[in-house]
Amino acid sequence: MYLTTNVLADIRKDLELHLGEKVWLKANRGRRKAMVREGVIESTYPYHFLVRMGDAHNYSRISISYADVLTQSVELAIGAPEHKLTAELGK
Repeated sequence: MYLTTNVLADIRKDLELHLGEKVWLKANRGRRKAMVREGVIESTYPYHFLVRMGDAHNYSRISISYADVLTQSVELAIGAPEHKLTAELGK
């Protein structure tokens, strides 16, 4: 349990360094369906972070837990789609 907590804290610290930056999200929605969206990391909280999608006048926010990033239910790419953020166990 302690190892997982450290990994989740590391994910949060990494995301805090990229507040306000563009991010690409890929979320599996089941049965061969995936959502791929572009947004901006807006803020981080102890158990989740917010991503704002859309323009300045018409936007929505989604909340993503750090555990979703750890289990790769949600894949993140910061800046460009080829720069994936991956959580490595054991570090």
